[in-house]
Amino acid sequence: MSTATATDATLVHPGGSPETEEKAFGFWIYLMSDAIIFALLFMTYLVMFGNTAGGPEAKDVFSLGRASAETFLLLVSSTTFGMASIAAARADRERVVMWLVVTAALGLGFIFLEFGEFRGMIAEGAGPQRSGFLSAFFTLVGTHGIHVSVGLVWIFVMLGQVWMKGLTVPVLSRLYRLGLFWHFLDIIWVAIFSIVYLPGLL
Repeated sequence: MSTATATDATLVHPGGSPETEEKAFGFWIYLMSDAIIFALLFMTYLVMFGNTAGGPEAKDVFSLGRASAETFLLLVSSTTFGMASIAAARADRERVVMWLVVTAALGLGFIFLEFGEFRGMIAEGAGPQRSGFLSAFFTLVGTHGIHVSVGLVWIFVMLGQVWMKGLTVPVLSRLYRLGLFWHFLDIIWVAIFSIVYLPGLL
């Protein structure tokens, strides 16, 4: 079973193996627990939003242009990962590698913009220690950024596995779980953009 290719699987999610199904179920449990963590961070941010301690407010430190660019990069990366999934279902290893590389490049662009945002805010005296509002902001957005960074490391690991081992069922199973993780992060970012950036600037 370990030598089967994508032609023996449904779209990136190989079925029929109890072990594979258990791993997929376990990963869904992990994602739900992660969603609870983010829900708590969102609630904390909303409670602390007005606690600026006389410091900068959201409209003083947020940039709609930068946030929109970050959103664009992450949403496009979700599309390119979807293309990698389609290529995997067609047993096209070269295109899987190509689309994963594009996804990684877009993710790196997102991290670069987010790091620049944090660095600029800290340089202007709007670091996480300045107020409850900024502490909650850095914690929420920073936690998401750490998740994206972990996802990028995972993408590079998968690139090596796809290239060296091919599209075997175990590799496809890992690629499926990586896809769940990456799309989950996109959903969380849309929530951040909608709940944090847009209301803060409006």
